[in-house]
Amino acid sequence: MKTIIAACSQNLSGSRASLQTALRTLLAVPWPSQRDVGAALQLLAVLQWVLSFLLLGTVTLLVLICLLFTSLWPIPALYLAWIIFDWDTPEKGGRRMPGLRRWTVWKHFRDYFPVKLVKTHDLSPSHNYIIGSHPHGILCVGAFCNFITGSTGFEEMFPGIRPFLTTLAGNFRLPLFREYLMSGGLCPVTRRAIGYLLSQNGTGNAVAIVIGGAAESLSCRPGVTTLILRNRKGFVRMALQHGAFLVPSFSFGENDLFRQVVFEEGSWMRSIQRRFQKMIGFAPCVFYGRGLTSERSRGFLPYARPVTTVVGEPVPVPKVQNPSRELVDRYHEMYIQALLKLFNDNKTKYGLSETDELHIL
Repeated sequence: MKTIIAACSQNLSGSRASLQTALRTLLAVPWPSQRDVGAALQLLAVLQWVLSFLLLGTVTLLVLICLLFTSLWPIPALYLAWIIFDWDTPEKGGRRMPGLRRWTVWKHFRDYFPVKLVKTHDLSPSHNYIIGSHPHGILCVGAFCNFITGSTGFEEMFPGIRPFLTTLAGNFRLPLFREYLMSGGLCPVTRRAIGYLLSQNGTGNAVAIVIGGAAESLSCRPGVTTLILRNRKGFVRMALQHGAFLVPSFSFGENDLFRQVVFEEGSWMRSIQRRFQKMIGFAPCVFYGRGLTSERSRGFLPYARPVTTVVGEPVPVPKVQNPSRELVDRYHEMYIQALLKLFNDNKTKYGLSETDELHIL
């Protein structure tokens, strides 16, 4: 009996010693630093944005279609009825949710790159504005972060100004994704939607348009500053019809966030991209960024490169109901000159050399 008790005591002592050793080993492991935790949160913030942008609408549509063939069919049926009832809301200013724009996740998103907004001139709340956003890049990170989220302080820098960002009208036909877009202040890039914001929503509205669009994204790559703008004049005509001032903006670093396989003009892959662009409004790009594990791995996340969006001096525009072609051309050229001045005055401050030029096609 004494032998059994002694053996049990010895085992307990050994177990206690093993437990203490394990605890000491655990405590000796360095805990994640505040910097490591911040980097992880930034990566997660960018991940949820990329997944939402690329997959939310399509996945939700597929889920609702599948639910139609189950006992839960009333859910997609009711949502379809809601979309039909709510069909015109995106064309009438949408449904902005200030709380969503102030989500903490957008601050982590901003800090990942980081994204910065620079103001050069005041914008008066007594006018409406069309802000030209350049360049398009792959996913318009600078335009989204500055004009849709409140993380860079647009509304504090420009008091009394409500920013909106336009995107493809087809995005507002996708279930749930349309609600997500409208809540941040996105609207379709259509004459009706832009005209509503510039004529029936009071003053102090700033509608940002990524003018280069899908065509510009095809030539997006690091070290290249080429804009598709020379024959894009519809935004100038709308500015004249509504008396909205034109404001150039340029996001330095936007083209450095991804790497793209650029197909030469005349190649069969380029022709396929052009055909898709005409049919569905955007061009499928073959691009890659970093992966989840490290900067050196490949994946679909943008590289952590600084993006600085500089908002330039507004070009005053008169209100002309039916502007002539000559008048549109004149203000279009004034806008281009203001954009070139903005680029040349700031390029050396934000990563470019004095010899870098802005090519406008």
